[in-house]
Amino acid sequence: MHIALNAHLLSGTPTYRSAGVHRYIYYLLAHLPRAGCQVTVFAGPHSRLPEDGYAVRRSRWPTAKPPVRVAWEQVVQPWALRRARVDLFHGPVFVGPLLTPCPTVVTIHDLSFLRYPHFFRPANRLYLRTFTRASARRASRIIAVSNHAAEETVRLLGVDRRKIDVVYHGVDPALRPLSPEEVEAFRRREGLPERFVLYVGTLEPRKNLIRLVEAFALLRPATLRPETHLILAGARGWYFQDLFARVEQLGLKDRVIFPGYIPGDRLVYWYNAATGFAYPSLYEGFGMPVVEAQACGTPVLTSNRSALPEAAGEGALLVDPEDVEAIAEGLRRLLMDEPLRAELRQRGLDHAARFTWEKTAAETVTVYRQALAEEGRG
Repeated sequence: MHIALNAHLLSGTPTYRSAGVHRYIYYLLAHLPRAGCQVTVFAGPHSRLPEDGYAVRRSRWPTAKPPVRVAWEQVVQPWALRRARVDLFHGPVFVGPLLTPCPTVVTIHDLSFLRYPHFFRPANRLYLRTFTRASARRASRIIAVSNHAAEETVRLLGVDRRKIDVVYHGVDPALRPLSPEEVEAFRRREGLPERFVLYVGTLEPRKNLIRLVEAFALLRPATLRPETHLILAGARGWYFQDLFARVEQLGLKDRVIFPGYIPGDRLVYWYNAATGFAYPSLYEGFGMPVVEAQACGTPVLTSNRSALPEAAGEGALLVDPEDVEAIAEGLRRLLMDEPLRAELRQRGLDHAARFTWEKTAAETVTVYRQALAEEGRG
């Protein structure tokens, strides 16, 4: 089975594109050849790819620029597919070319641009609404990254549930509990505070970070001794200016830290060094950072909305993301209740062990085979 995969989003630059979908493409690509596929990868001139095991066709177009990438996907990619003589094409992030010479599979990560359109720039919203809807309807099969994402795809895109397969993300095995000595050495190197609550993800409105900052501001001083900080780690996405302004208004500039984008190979240290992990997002198709933090043995607080209860399982404290006081109470328990912390740690470790990229790749290959069988090419 010869499949092609679009990896142009692996631009290798530390932007919001280097977040969850970046890791999904990277780890899927790393494991597909071992799952029994011959893989051709379409990539940009500077895309950073995993080790060999597949053929690479790099475009000379500067596809790190979104308008150029969109033009390449819809104009050049159909021709490239025909030339590569592939059996099937996989669009790993929402979109496939509207004209293809072979069956297609697309992955739907979430439909936040339909649920919360005001959180997106007009151009991004128009692109995602138009091409995701068209790609989903034309695809032979759709991969949803959670049952919630599958239900949303049916509800909001009008897709037949029978052509949707749920395939969860995996967790990098490098994300694991570290020794106290390793963690303390990292903390000293980075100059990190003794106690902090960590968030990892893009800085954008959907992540609900303003309410997280407001909840942090409500905690009584007794809860925060020794002095506790809030670290919001991630690249700046869009409409993030109000977040920085709110931190200033609340007088928290010295207690809220923005370290920027953290490379994937450094995440294990940040998760391990954190006293707790907070991810009160309003809407997620899965919630990869929740499971990553669990895999490191870090107690987690997250939302009781969308796919986050599905991602967290029994290994997290769930709160109403629109209730600032509920988030604050959750943070207080996360920081102060030692029996709860120990319980969340163990439950989180047990839950996260279910998610591997080997399993993700194997289940993805099963989707490919079904798509080809349904198209009479299997």
